[in-house]
Amino acid sequence: MVHSYKYIIVGGGVSAGYAAREFVKQGVKHGELAIISKEAVAPYERPALSKAYLFPESPARLPGFHTCVGSGGERLLPEWYSEKGIDLYLNTEIVSADLAAKFLKSAKGEHFDFQTLVIATGSAVIKLSDFGVQGAGAKNIFYLREVDDADKLYEAIKAKKNGKAVVVGGGYIGLELSAVLKLNNLDVTMVYPEPWCMPRLFTKEIAAFYEGYYSNKGVNIIKGTVAVGFTTNSDGEVKEVELKDGRVLEADIVVVGVGGRPQISLFKGQVEEQNGGIKTDAFFKTSAYDVYAVGDVATFPLKLYNDVRRVEHVDHARKSAEQAAKAIIAADVGQSVEEYDYLPYFYSRSFDLSWQFYGDNVGETVLFGDNDPASSKPNFGTYWIKEGKVVGAFLEGGTPDEYKAIAKVARVKPAVEDVNQLAKEGISFASKI
Repeated sequence: MVHSYKYIIVGGGVSAGYAAREFVKQGVKHGELAIISKEAVAPYERPALSKAYLFPESPARLPGFHTCVGSGGERLLPEWYSEKGIDLYLNTEIVSADLAAKFLKSAKGEHFDFQTLVIATGSAVIKLSDFGVQGAGAKNIFYLREVDDADKLYEAIKAKKNGKAVVVGGGYIGLELSAVLKLNNLDVTMVYPEPWCMPRLFTKEIAAFYEGYYSNKGVNIIKGTVAVGFTTNSDGEVKEVELKDGRVLEADIVVVGVGGRPQISLFKGQVEEQNGGIKTDAFFKTSAYDVYAVGDVATFPLKLYNDVRRVEHVDHARKSAEQAAKAIIAADVGQSVEEYDYLPYFYSRSFDLSWQFYGDNVGETVLFGDNDPASSKPNFGTYWIKEGKVVGAFLEGGTPDEYKAIAKVARVKPAVEDVNQLAKEGISFASKI
């Protein structure tokens, strides 16, 4: 069977939902747009999976977090797509793509012809089996990427009430899942090889706060080693985690969060690549004619720093998708849109904590505020200073206005004359910019 569309989005994650909404805003006609997703559900806000989806009380469930509620917009239920004349192909995996001939082929043998393609395939989790870790195929070893993964983990949490959980990895997934597993009254141990958690973003001082806070909540943290093997019980379920340093941890549940890889293998040799992703311009157009790439898979010009980056975060997934949809429709009528001018933004929530970061985490750092893990309401931050200017800002426990202030300071990049004075001023420095 052959299906023909003017526009096709391949991938059904966050970017797909935001791109679809923008296409509709820009006047896409009924029958012109299709979304092809290997998942069984319409696009949803993926961050919910490592937070509210696993809460012991009143956990979030679809349709509650379909896009685009994550940024305060309308929730796009499956009916919305049909009302707008957008065809959703769910449970449909694309297994080959010919960008020059402009067609895709699914595992079921369906052909999809397109005039313009948006690649929104996102990332796939890196598995311990990729490294040949012994016993990594045991039952109750979980990865978290899709709703189906979260459902399986949720059932295991309920089945192993008051059991032992080992979280492998100290980044986003590791920190957020350790918190939610603890909320479910599991005995939680985090294991990661780095000297501190979230090393790609956190300084040693920032990390020390979160490690202290998690320890106070009863999370055991083991740093500087990795899981090298798993043993199982007679049912094939994980029983123990063997660490490289020789320690052995009991485990009823293991959750692994060691990163992701952009899913671009379908397009190898057909588009230019850069920094592990598909190279795009400031409108997310690739080197292939009428093919765009957004979200995790796109390596794009970061105008603010005269650099090219690939950004794995939901904020960029949303905004890059909107930019591409605007650019595509504008190009169709011979017009153009402004270049993407992205301010890197990351955030997380766990336990009673909530932080935001804007800008670039390079240069020297200045810590300010109350970063005592035992504080009832910790409120602290860090500025990054490069060549005498603030280029990045992090804040834990801020107000909405304070978060807006650190976003502004990261974009404006004000000069700093006295770092000691900056440490004393703290958030008030950003608030007066």
